[in-house]
Amino acid sequence: MGNLLDRCNFPPRGSLVDCAVSGGPDSLALLVLALESGLQVTAWHVDHGLRDSSSDEGQMVSAVAAKFGAEVRLVDASISDGPNLEERARQARISVLPKGILTGHTADDQAETVLINLLRGSGVPGTAGIGETYRRPLLALRRFETQRVCQERGLEPVCDPMNFEPRFVRNRIRHEVLPLLADISGRDPVILLARHAERAAEAVGLLADLAVDIDVSDTRSVSNLPDDLVRLAIRSWLMERASVPPDTGAIDRVLDVVRGKILATEVVGGNRVTRSDGQLFYVPNKS
Repeated sequence: MGNLLDRCNFPPRGSLVDCAVSGGPDSLALLVLALESGLQVTAWHVDHGLRDSSSDEGQMVSAVAAKFGAEVRLVDASISDGPNLEERARQARISVLPKGILTGHTADDQAETVLINLLRGSGVPGTAGIGETYRRPLLALRRFETQRVCQERGLEPVCDPMNFEPRFVRNRIRHEVLPLLADISGRDPVILLARHAERAAEAVGLLADLAVDIDVSDTRSVSNLPDDLVRLAIRSWLMERASVPPDTGAIDRVLDVVRGKILATEVVGGNRVTRSDGQLFYVPNKS
């Protein structure tokens, strides 16, 4: 266990932290390792009500938290099955979980996110992978290692059948694309993609510094700036308001709004960006 802890990025010993615990192996390992690191942990479990057994999973998380000495909070955020389920579930969790909560994302999740964002056309910022890495203390660990933590501690994680449904892009990336890339290259693509995400994040940080003082919401103030610089500012502006990186097409459309070529455009999640009297406005999708 000690070697795993050395590769985790937890806050200082004694810190109060919140951990998102679904009951899967990654989140259970997050809970165990956070406690092993000497943190004071509150485990948060969100029940979306998508399965008849979902309330049982909350009780399991409560039992594990009690066994290892963590506080627990069970929260309901019911949603219905249907289109855009993954994003709706994520938004529901964001609405009920505390800010800064730690999650059990691993290097495997990072690799999947890089590929998903590539397919979305998110450019270099998208290939930086999962945002807010300070909230992902297990990013240097592999999924098989979190499973091993659970086995060594006698924990039986929840097996969510939705993690195997091919209707979700992430599942097909996980179960089809990454194994195929490994077979073609003869290498472990997760290691390569996770390393790429680190380098891309460094580049994104440098680019963001170029646009930090640009207020793109005042379209008149950027009228004489080059398009490339305004695109960087637009991306930062959108990221402050949305939960996923904007694709390059959306950024180009917002640039057209800024330049006055069009009055409004749709961006990720059905949200809209409009312009009125020289000001840029972000209009969230209410549906």
